[in-house]
This record gives sequence, structure tokens and C-alpha cells, in this order.
Amino acid sequence: MNPSTQVTAPQDAPRSLLDRRIVSGERWVFSAGFNVASGMRDTSRIDTELADIARLADAGARVAVLSHQGRHKDGSAEHLGDVAAYLSGRLGRNVVYVPENATDTAVEHSHALTPGDVALFGNTRHQPGEEANDPGLAARFASLGDAVAVGGFSKGHREHASNTGLLNYLPGWAAQSLLVELERLSPWSGADPSVPSLAVLGGVKPEKTLIGLRSFSRTYDVVVPAGAVLHHVLRALGHQVGDSELGEQPERCAKATDEILGSAAARVHVPSQVVIARRPGDSFTDPREIRVADGVPPGFAIVDFRLESWLLDLMREFSGSGCRAVLAGTPTLYLQGFRHASLHLLDWASAPSVEMILLGGDTVSELPFDGTTSTGGGSALCYLGEADLPVLRALRENAAMSWTEI
Repeated sequence: MNPSTQVTAPQDAPRSLLDRRIVSGERWVFSAGFNVASGMRDTSRIDTELADIARLADAGARVAVLSHQGRHKDGSAEHLGDVAAYLSGRLGRNVVYVPENATDTAVEHSHALTPGDVALFGNTRHQPGEEANDPGLAARFASLGDAVAVGGFSKGHREHASNTGLLNYLPGWAAQSLLVELERLSPWSGADPSVPSLAVLGGVKPEKTLIGLRSFSRTYDVVVPAGAVLHHVLRALGHQVGDSELGEQPERCAKATDEILGSAAARVHVPSQVVIARRPGDSFTDPREIRVADGVPPGFAIVDFRLESWLLDLMREFSGSGCRAVLAGTPTLYLQGFRHASLHLLDWASAPSVEMILLGGDTVSELPFDGTTSTGGGSALCYLGEADLPVLRALRENAAMSWTEI
């Protein structure tokens, strides 16, 4: 779907930026989600927001763009000069990069913008208070404008200073990019017993277990754990997983997995055969196939798995009758060459009667898939599981506040 395409807002949706008349000279903060990996290999999270930024600038707004990338606590947050250069090329106008975002100098830069100017300010995750939703930091971000347009669907589940925090200080509207993602996800939300459903949960992020496994095990017919989610499931069932990836919150995920498996309504796929490889650092060598019951020895990690015959039979049945499917997180170490389960699932999804959506920037960039995708990973899981997001709640509350017109 083209990001500029107007969509019907879902029930209880926040007010849309498209409904707000933009007046030349107005000062706007645009809260974006340009969390792109170094090297700019996948720009989809930027591209989805271009139409909203262009609409503001073309109407003469002075636009201060805020975005995040990486993490503060592990030092992976980088400067965004390359993103500003990319925006300049795509928008056809010079986008100035201001490395600061919460200083007096940053505010001075925002006031110096002229109608139609766009400036990208420094990475919000250079600030330790960003992920803690520090109100003082949110107030400093808010001083860059007089109103805020909230985009960045991929961060919609984050209660961060530049996302929900801003909305305590400025009147806000939902960018069209946000509403487009909600509309895109609607066919996969909620329980519909008349249509078979299958969810694949891979990758390494904790929300794939904490949000995805919990919600889909209640609402979908079949859940296929993969990646770190599979490793948590195997541990919960008493199997040894060696040095397999467990993500950032292994004990929290382990506890949640125990609880989820005990009450799951879905049929959860547990492979009896997995492919393991020796794991010296970040490389994988000496691959071999083993029985799960034998356990993964120390020094080895699970890199792929075999689909059980009952699942293959059910997939054939689903592809004949029609099915909706979600793939959140790359199922196997695809980029390292371990592709058996991933390709099997993608091949199945190519059947005309299977409606699959891929969730998350990394998943979309890593896998060969021409169907429907969403830039949100954790945010999409949260929305599909709860039919709401923290940023949507904050926008609705913001609309109910009394604001002085700018």
C-alpha cells in the first residue's frame, strides 16, 4: 500500500493529521521511527513517513524531525547524518542535520527554520531519559515545535519521551503512516473461527515471547515457535538448548513461556529434529541434525528445525481451504545459510489461498517475500494481540485535553 493512500481510520482511532489544516509558518515536531541499521540497507521505515513530512513542508510548516536508532545503554545509538542525506534526496529539499535535540542550541535551530524547512535533530537515544520516558526530556523535545505529528508505527508500543511523552506537552495528531499500518494489519487481528490461522514467531526480541506467544496462543489455531521463542519453549519442556540464543530477558521469557504453554488454546508446534551448529562467537560452523530429545550440547546452538508431519499435513489442508498467517521474526538463521524451515514456510505462504503478513523491519529485509508486510515488529504484535497501542491511547487522551490553538 502506498503510504500516501488515504485509509479509513479504525474504530477508536486517534485524530488524523489529514484532518488538520496546516498553516504556513507553523512549527511542527514530527515524531518518526527511522530506526534503520547502519549502512541504510533497508529504508522502509523511512519511506513510509515521507508523504507525511512532505505534506507538512509543502504546506509551509517548519518541521523538526525526531527519531531514534540503536540503544543508549549498549552504545549502539549512532548519529543520523546519513538519514538526513537520504531524506534530502527523497523529499527533494535540503534537510539539515542538527546533532543535538534537547539543548538551547537545538531550540534555537528549530526557531531559525523558515516555512517549508525540514531539519532532522539528533538521535533521541543519545539521551538516557528517552527510553525511561523522562518528563523533563519530553518537555525539552516539545520545545522544538508547537504541535506534534506522531508517526513511526514500529515504535507505537514504546512509552518513550519522543513518542508518548511529547503528547503531554503538545497537541498531537496521528500521521497517516501510523493509520496505514493499522489498516494493513486489520485482516489479521482478532479471532475468526471461520478462517484457519497460523502464526510463526521467530527472531530474538523478548516481545516475540512476551507479547506474540501469549496473544497468538489464545487467538490462533496453530503457533510455530522459532528463533529464541522456540528455544524458550524447548527449555520449558525440559530440553537442553546449549548455547542457543535466548534474547535480552531470558528468565522473564522462561517464566512467561511456562505460563503460556499451560493455558494455550492453540496447537503449538514443537519439532523433534533440529539443526545445530558450533557457535564460536558470532559465527556458526560444523552443522548437524539432532533429535531434540538428545539435547543440544554446550558450545552448539540451534540454527534451523524440521517441520513435523502433522504440521505439514495441516498446512496443506489450510492452503486448500484458505488461511491467514503471520510471520513475526526470521524463523531460522537465514542470512547465515540455514534456511530449511524458513523457505518451507515461505513456499507454503505463496499459495493464493494463504494470506500471510510479515512483521518487522529485520524480517522484511532478510526474507524473500513479495506479499503484505508491516514495518512494525513488536508494535504489530502488540496491536494484533491487544487491539491497541500505548501511542494510540496517548493520542486519544491528548485529543481530549484543552490546548491553546497554535
